[in-house]
Amino acid sequence: MTAFPASDEALYARMLAGDLAAFDQLYARYERPLYGFVVAQLSDVHEAEDVFHEAFLAVLHARGRGIELRSFKAWLFQVARHLCLNRVRSRKRAERALTRDVSAPAAPADLDAARLPAAVSRLPAVLGEVYHLRASGLTYDQVAEILDIPVGTVKSRLHETIARLRKDMT
Repeated sequence: MTAFPASDEALYARMLAGDLAAFDQLYARYERPLYGFVVAQLSDVHEAEDVFHEAFLAVLHARGRGIELRSFKAWLFQVARHLCLNRVRSRKRAERALTRDVSAPAAPADLDAARLPAAVSRLPAVLGEVYHLRASGLTYDQVAEILDIPVGTVKSRLHETIARLRKDMT
């Protein structure tokens, strides 16, 4: 008889009850997809590692607050998304502070990048975000929950994303 893997929410409930092995299972389950999402959002491996670990620290801190979830996966990606947005805002503030003193030339585009990542990077932020969330394996409902938008908006943004990528890559 084969045992079915525990759901994310069941593991989360066990973690809240003090079972840190459940946390380890959640970490192992989401290490690759969450890290990939964070790297895609920040385009900086070092910052991505920090944000990735901060997201899982938030999971551990939830133990004391007993946050109730409909979807652990959507909540985890939402936490990571907010951490990424905070990093980007901080980075932009730092860049503005530096450019007041010294104007640095813009970095040249990476000409050796594969076509799809380059095309995705040219998408408007709202479309790129939907693309990366879906590419991370999230459902339309989970993406909608993370972005706090209707599912129909997720679908229309994804449709627009695909249309722009096709046009850009032809």
